[in-house]
Amino acid sequence: MRPDKRQAILRGALSVFSRDGYSRASIDAIAKESEVSTRTLYNHFADKADLFRNVIQTSASEAAQDQIAIIERHFHKVTDLEKDLTAFGRAMCAEHGNATHFALVRQINAELTHIPADAIEAWQETGPRRVRRELAARLDALGFQDPRRAAVHLMLLTMTGEPSIRGTRPDDDDIAAGVRVFLHGHDVEKRREAAT
Repeated sequence: MRPDKRQAILRGALSVFSRDGYSRASIDAIAKESEVSTRTLYNHFADKADLFRNVIQTSASEAAQDQIAIIERHFHKVTDLEKDLTAFGRAMCAEHGNATHFALVRQINAELTHIPADAIEAWQETGPRRVRRELAARLDALGFQDPRRAAVHLMLLTMTGEPSIRGTRPDDDDIAAGVRVFLHGHDVEKRREAAT
């Protein structure tokens, strides 16, 4: 099996799945987009579910690496918690380096019940949970109680735009407001006062 063929199939499948979703994507369309025969595709992947699982894991891993790099940059040295968390939220929301991946995520959210559960689990573990664990570790180092929950709260308050439209991104004012709510909800000011 040639690795370049496998990569071409993964790239072609990502394009098709992100455009058409899981249910509507056909093996023929993926083979055409990948510029391989369906036989070649089946030499590398057992079926559409296997291909999708590989696509979402590969794509989620790349997106997670990008997001973890942002976490590392912004939590390297925190001097002003509100200002630094706001800058972090803005950087995370500005991250469009992998627009195709996020189009795929929107497709997954739209047809969650039609996608094999093991593919969803693989995606969550490879991407979103990995990013949350990294963020939680940074919040733990800053002294947040229950850093796992704090990471979820920070992401929800700073990375979600219009609640009724999944996948929209907030504007800068919403991010700043989300950080203030986050800090208030986690009693950061009270803990600072108690420490002095």
